Amino acid sequence: MRLSKDKSWLPYNDFLTLDGIPPETFEYRLRNRSALEWVIDQYQVSTDKRSGITNDPNRPDDPEYIVRLLGRVITVSLETVNAVKGLPPLATLPTIPAPASAEQAP
Repeated sequence: MRLSKDKSWLPYNDFLTLDGIPPETFEYRLRNRSALEWVIDQYQVSTDKRSGITNDPNRPDDPEYIVRLLGRVITVSLETVNAVKGLPPLATLPTIPAPASAEQAP
């Protein structure tokens, strides 16, 4: 799974492509990546070179799990971005001067 260059679609496998991913999805970030990019990175089939152990996040009992997960992550990302945009601006508090140190006292 790799996002397209414009991040609007995601080829899931040879016969399924998730299309129409809203750009706002990528505004919800977990450190330096969007939540969707994090999930895509973590949910890859990989094999450890030293041990040969394969990590396959696919569930044999639920083949649609990752597609549903991607949909949920997109939904949560969009809802979070909309909620944050709907918040009122933060009020700034007046700056309180630092107390004078004992050395500066007369």
